[in-house]
Amino acid sequence: MQENASDIAGREFLAFTLGAEEYGIDILKVQEIRGYETVTRIANAPEFIKGVINLRGIIIPVVDMRIKFNLGEPVYDQFTVVIILNIGGRVVGMVVDSVSDVTTLMPEEVKPAPEMGTAFSSDYMIGLGTIDERMLILVNIDKLMSSAEMGLMDVTAAAT
Repeated sequence: MQENASDIAGREFLAFTLGAEEYGIDILKVQEIRGYETVTRIANAPEFIKGVINLRGIIIPVVDMRIKFNLGEPVYDQFTVVIILNIGGRVVGMVVDSVSDVTTLMPEEVKPAPEMGTAFSSDYMIGLGTIDERMLILVNIDKLMSSAEMGLMDVTAAAT
């Protein structure tokens, strides 16, 4: 199901950075934001899955989005955060360079996603949010985290 500008207008997005780009995800998918902490590595996991952390008794996988999208070598510093997401009843951590703010987008501020042959498939883009001189790449985080290549959850679980 493809979302269009009118579907997302008036929704709030958490803005985060990966490298030089700013992305936005639906704030309703965000459970909490935490500072980056050391993760426990899992043998034979894909490189972009950093490992797991224990979040108040729940073991959750942590995905480094910079590695996932081939955006250079990740640097872990005081700005690096883990966005804890709740997607289809499954909790997943997502490492990003930093988070900035929560933005509400109006219909005229959302443009359709262009078709591009990039590492970041336009299948996972909802569109582009434009606020003054700023541009947010709006990510369909449900679709991305439940994709077969992520292998984090049963695709049918995320659809519910």
